[in-house]
Amino acid sequence: MTGAPAPADAAPVPLALRFRDADAADVAAVVALVESAYRGEASRVGWTTEADLLDGRRTGPDDIVSILARERSRLLLAEADGRLLACAHVAVEDGAGYFGMFSVRPDCQGAGIGKQVLAEAERIVARDWACRTLRMTVIDLREELIAFYERRGYRRTGELKPFPYGDARFGLPRRDDLRFEVLEKTLPETPA
Repeated sequence: MTGAPAPADAAPVPLALRFRDADAADVAAVVALVESAYRGEASRVGWTTEADLLDGRRTGPDDIVSILARERSRLLLAEADGRLLACAHVAVEDGAGYFGMFSVRPDCQGAGIGKQVLAEAERIVARDWACRTLRMTVIDLREELIAFYERRGYRRTGELKPFPYGDARFGLPRRDDLRFEVLEKTLPETPA
């Protein structure tokens, strides 16, 4: 996979992030952020690119509007100095927390922002929604990304889900062996 290498676990000085929930005024900015983190040449600046696996869109305004309208669903934004640096979708699905659409600006990856966003999502799921488990799906070929989550306490469940081939809303696959693996973490009853 091309792009910058996955960041080491050395902790850089964390930025003072401001977290807030997205609203309708944020739709275009969120779409631009997510696309820049996963698709096209711009995504290769960071280490989370899927450009070697998928072409086409990663998300669109319709997806963001749907997320904003869902019950027990939040689109978490992380900002610093008035700039949108990261986002993540956090929701309740099947009695557990769900974490997805995790995106950090490619030129800001490796600075500890993602770790802060993930910790805030875990806090929301455990404290605000009283869920003890947080789940996510990751393309199982993304070993460096899975390793990032494993270092943060997530485990591979062995549950695999098919990639939605033929549905351009999820991208245009460049290979025929894509599938998702479910990762999960048990959260503390009272997070710090």
